[in-house]
Formats: sequence, structure tokens, C-alpha cells
Amino acid sequence: MRQTVLIIGPNYFNFLTAVENAFKRSGWDTAVESYDNPIHPYTTLMKWRWKLSRHRDRLQAKSRGDYNSYIMERFRAINPQMVFIMNGDILEGSTLDMFRKTAKVGLWLFDTRQKLPTSVGHIDHVDALFCYEEQDVEQYAREGKKAYFLPQACDTDTYKPLGLERDIDILFVGTLFVSPRRQQITKAVVDSFPDRKIRIYGVYKPWYKGIFKWLFREHRSIYKNHNVSPGQANILYNRAKIALNIHHEQQKNGANPRVFEICGAGSYQLCDGNPYIDNLFRDGEIGI
Repeated sequence: MRQTVLIIGPNYFNFLTAVENAFKRSGWDTAVESYDNPIHPYTTLMKWRWKLSRHRDRLQAKSRGDYNSYIMERFRAINPQMVFIMNGDILEGSTLDMFRKTAKVGLWLFDTRQKLPTSVGHIDHVDALFCYEEQDVEQYAREGKKAYFLPQACDTDTYKPLGLERDIDILFVGTLFVSPRRQQITKAVVDSFPDRKIRIYGVYKPWYKGIFKWLFREHRSIYKNHNVSPGQANILYNRAKIALNIHHEQQKNGANPRVFEICGAGSYQLCDGNPYIDNLFRDGEIGI
């Protein structure tokens, strides 16, 4: 008898699709439900309501309450044997407890505890909790709770060698405006190699953070100031001679998905190291 898993997670690149495909390859029937942050659904109307609201906490609480009511109805209709949740910061403990009455519940935090404060206590409402940051597993252990280390990897249906011409000397793909460290390092690279073809994809100066900074942003041929899809990222990695991978400041002892996605594309990367990455690539497969 085939079993069904309900997969719940945020709309974040192709993560939900990749996880669903993994379950399907293991023989599971799947149902997928996504959610938006910081408010669900993050439609154009809701986006402006959020930006202009004086009572964001109230608006978010209403949105999350509606989603929890919806997802409980979906759970009852699907009647899965397992619920696999990614981040789960929109869910309430009571919702997780309801799932556990008839199903096993697993939660995977693919961000740090610091970035997911509403998910930290979910460990008491699930059957197993997985972290992509070893430091978070150690923190749970200090609190007397059992968590498991589950690093991210890549979807090999998306990230794969294409045999393209390597016509980009240095490439970076990732959001910059939330990370001063990434801004500093990419600027240093641009300043240091003026004769190289450098391409940097990711939101750098969003218009809503300052219209004049957006209008008069520098190096437009280098900084593309927009995100790319996973498929587009794979093409870019296949065109790059060197792909930079700069972890967010909050990463301490783990690896972001770019580590594995660049490897999946068959490209060479320069990456900031930490004990986990140093141990994972012992033979110089990537530059650290």
C-alpha cells in the first residue's frame, strides 16, 4: 500500500519541487502546500497592505491564523501518513499537534535558529527536527533536546553540466542587500579585476529601499540587481570560470545550497570555509 506525504514549505526557489521529487523517487505519493513570507499570500495587494500597515503584527497574525485553518482542512482531506515541513515558521504548535494525532511529523530548518525564532519551539511539537547548521544541533543539545544535522544539497534535475562556453570570468549569484559582507567582498572583486568579465546576479539595491540609490546605482553591466531562477542559475554556473560563493553572516558551521548547486553544475567555486565545509572537501575540490 502506497503512503502519502504532505510537504509544507515556503515559496523559496525550487526547494519544494526538489523535496517532492525526492519523496516520489522513494515511492511516496505527494501533496505540496506552499506559503509566503512575511505575510500569506504575498500578492500585490497584500504586499502593499503590508508595506503601508501601521499594525503589521496584527495583519500577520490574521494571515497566519487563516493559513493554519486552511492547512488543517487540507490535512484532513489528504489524510497523509507523514507531514514533512520546511521551516514551518507560519505554523502554530496546535496545528503540528493535530497533525501528529494520525501522522508522523518531521521539520527541517533550512535557515538558522536566529532567522527562524517562531520555529525554534516547534521541536516540542514534531517527531523529528532537522537543522542545516551544526551549531543549531549543538544548541538544542545544550537545551536537552534532540535534533539532527541535515545539510542542504542540490536538485540534480536542475543543476547539471551543460557543456557551455566559459565566457564569464567571475560570477556571483545571491541576494546582496541583506548582507554587508557579500557587498564588501563583491565590491573588492570588481575593483581588483577591472579587466575581467564579472557578472553579479541578485538584488543589490531594491527600489523600495531608496529610489535614488536604485536610479543611480553603479556598474550596471556587472550588478544585474535581480534574482534568477534555478534553471537560469545553472546556465550561469555553466558559463563561469570561477563561481564565488559567499555565505551569509549568520552561517557558522554548515553549507548553503550554493555549495552543492555549483558542484552539481560542474563549475569551480571559491567559497568561504568553516569546519563542516573544510571536512567535506578534503581534496581541494573547491577553493576555500
